Amino acid sequence: MQKIKFYGIGGQGAVTAAKILSVAVSLHMNEYAVTIPAYGHERRGAPVYAHIIVDSEPVLLNCYVYEPDIVAVFDDNLLDMGVNIAEGCSGKAVLVLNSADPDKIARCKAMGCFEKIYVCDATGAAIANIGLNIPNSAMLGALAKTGVVTIEAVKAAVIESFGKRGEKNGNAAEYAYEHTEEA
Repeated sequence: MQKIKFYGIGGQGAVTAAKILSVAVSLHMNEYAVTIPAYGHERRGAPVYAHIIVDSEPVLLNCYVYEPDIVAVFDDNLLDMGVNIAEGCSGKAVLVLNSADPDKIARCKAMGCFEKIYVCDATGAAIANIGLNIPNSAMLGALAKTGVVTIEAVKAAVIESFGKRGEKNGNAAEYAYEHTEEA
């Protein structure tokens, strides 16, 4: 069982990405996933959260993730907004960070609660491939580096979910996957 928490800013597609991840895992990998978005606070520019549980067996939990195995941060500005991205993490958690800022990457390393940190400029990947600052597809591509989902499953789910824009979003996911590095 993998417990995943997405942190984003309203308008970046973090909640949509959580739903697409569930589709990728459930329909394209024949595993099980449950998505639990945290509603009530969502608005453009405000911090948003989504919780996902993935397993090879049916998922019987339907609750928030309090001790994540993987944390995906869709915007490194959350570090300056008072959001504790390390909340509930043990020293074995994995971080997937959308950042090209060496100082913010260093701040995440200094937290000491992430065993691995994967870094990608998902915003740049989104702008280059879809022309918008909506990094959700690119972040799913970066998340595939952790092994929780395959890039093929991500691309298939993204293309299905976005219709006409699906191919561009799939390209953003693949580009981010190829350019995600361990920090």
